Amino acid sequence: MMSDPERIPVIIGVGQVNDRPDDPDRGLDSLGLMVAALKVAADDAGVPLADIDSLAIVDQISFHQLGKLPEPLAAAIGATPAINYQSAAPHGDTPVRLLNEAANRIGAGEVKLAAVVGAEALRTAAGRAAKAASGEDKSYNAVRQVATRREPNYAQKHGLAAPVDVYPLYENATRAAWGQSLAAAQSESAEIWSRFSEVATANDGAWIRKPATPEDILRVDERNRPIAFPYSKLMVANSSVNQGAGFLVASLAEARRRGIAEDRLIYVGMGAAAKEPASILRRDRYDGSVSMETSITRTLALNDMTVDDFDCVELYSCFPCVPKMARRILGWPADRPATVFGGLTFGGGPIANYMSHAVVSMVEKLRGEGRYGFLFANGGFATDNHCIVLGNRPIAAANFPQDFDYQVEAEQKRGVVPELVEEYAGPATIESYTVFYGRDGTPKAGVVVARTPDGQRTLAHVDIGDAAMLAFLTEGTAEPVGTSGQIVALDEGYGWRAN
Repeated sequence: MMSDPERIPVIIGVGQVNDRPDDPDRGLDSLGLMVAALKVAADDAGVPLADIDSLAIVDQISFHQLGKLPEPLAAAIGATPAINYQSAAPHGDTPVRLLNEAANRIGAGEVKLAAVVGAEALRTAAGRAAKAASGEDKSYNAVRQVATRREPNYAQKHGLAAPVDVYPLYENATRAAWGQSLAAAQSESAEIWSRFSEVATANDGAWIRKPATPEDILRVDERNRPIAFPYSKLMVANSSVNQGAGFLVASLAEARRRGIAEDRLIYVGMGAAAKEPASILRRDRYDGSVSMETSITRTLALNDMTVDDFDCVELYSCFPCVPKMARRILGWPADRPATVFGGLTFGGGPIANYMSHAVVSMVEKLRGEGRYGFLFANGGFATDNHCIVLGNRPIAAANFPQDFDYQVEAEQKRGVVPELVEEYAGPATIESYTVFYGRDGTPKAGVVVARTPDGQRTLAHVDIGDAAMLAFLTEGTAEPVGTSGQIVALDEGYGWRAN
């Protein structure tokens, strides 16, 4: 453990805000939410924002017209930090990475007081877009707009464009690999999500503060319509929020110089990060993630801890497959809450900044009870993973600065990546799949990720007019993953036909 208090990072202040304007024209934009969150964090710490010497911002998408925010945000809070930057992209692991970077700078003696903040105002942005549409199509999906901004690639042409399209591939593949029936897998998701709702109900910072039973989660109706099989609305991230969150990290010595009470200080432990290939079709598998496994197990080892050391965890929850995979690696039981904030459905899903809210809630939790908390962040299309530990007491193994990049270790564990073939007709087996639904709850498309007899990977469309095929894929009477069929050439692309 580092003994020099000038080099020991501690979180001293946290803040999160929700904005619910009656008129979207009076709502705060992302910058305004960041300012508000940092002011709450500064009040929590009793530290003026003008004193920060490092400012790190989570990239946002709801108000892209604002451009780069480091200088405007610094000016808005009256600060002139020597280090002032914005993340390159809005990925869900970003807040934890920025926390790890702040801890490294403090450990290196480069800064004494750092701020991390992010926000999204997607609800306000959507409301303004709807008002401006003047009777035209008023639908607004910023996430999908970002995902489809370029010419569609091979995956996107098959409907795999936004995260909600892709994560079901992991859900269906892991269910099969774990030997679960559809009913059992959905029940596990519903139990986890119900506990998320209970945590959110008790959290002032959560967006939806109303408990949902497992039966509520499983019931598919007009208020909980199907999105992408097997996920319904209450199982997916809720990005229609206006939320901001931020936190202040200081050296232990600086915290003491400023007279901050010891029981308000939360110590930062070591972190570990690893990534999957950016292309979802260049992954070695969909029934697991070596980068997720590496980031979790390496974080445990770095901090010389086991799952028994943690009183609370935050396992990223954009879609059920993520915390379900993470809890199995970590060893976290299904009957304990896997969140301190409330999850991305109920706590709120402000794109890349969710984990800032998790940090805020973890700090608040640890100030009152327990010893240590574990934070697991996930971003992209099950792509980016970053974990870190927090504690209300010194973490003996912590030593900063540290190299948190464990990509080499993850690559050593990676299996053979199948060759991708974009034009194939002939026999194949289902590696994973999903069915996409329209807003009226009826199937609109589907995709099969298939493997050829030679082990190559390819995609095929699902014929939604084939009732028997849809029933086979979605009713759970048999497991589709691993079954054989034929890929046939169509006028546009290739289609799946069951044997």
